[in-house]
Amino acid sequence: MLPTDRRAALKARHRRAIIEAATALISESGAARFSVDQLAARADVSRRTVFNHFASIDDIVTTACTDVLRVVVDNFRAVFTASPIEPGNRASMFAAVAAALRASDVPSVIAFIWQALGGFGPGDPRPQQIFQATFSRTTDELARELAERNAAEDSLDAELLVSSLMHGVEVIAHHWIAETGAATDEAALALWARLLDRLIDNIRTGY
Repeated sequence: MLPTDRRAALKARHRRAIIEAATALISESGAARFSVDQLAARADVSRRTVFNHFASIDDIVTTACTDVLRVVVDNFRAVFTASPIEPGNRASMFAAVAAALRASDVPSVIAFIWQALGGFGPGDPRPQQIFQATFSRTTDELARELAERNAAEDSLDAELLVSSLMHGVEVIAHHWIAETGAATDEAALALWARLLDRLIDNIRTGY
């Protein structure tokens, strides 16, 4: 029997290997079209190990997409760390999350996710469900991070703020994909910047 810490380290290593293998397979093929056997071989684990960590291929794809979108959370940490230490408030929390969104290459992330899911066909709800789940997981993680770093504030404010912005990003992502086909050229990136500015201004000022 392995000691508890070694078992935990091995489990974490296997989980990371599976996620990285899924991301690599998606990047190589342009879509999440792989079998459990292909994934297990790429991650150098058994089929049983794959299902010890994930409930399904969809769960793995959602986790891989969430891992890519986590750049927003990482940029939030960077923005927060670079800011002067002072009592937080709703305005400063909003500014930090908005700055993280602006600092993140969200279009490339969305393009990766959209391509991984094979687009949004009218007869298949699966891609849309995974897309929504990806944003929901990132929203939950960012809300927890914001609440922890602003412990003096009501955690509900952090949750409402992040939910408004991240679900707004999900909405403008659909508009952006419809207009650009998930391209990441200069014109597409300029459109994303305009849509993001519109979202942030609308939420900041209210209706």
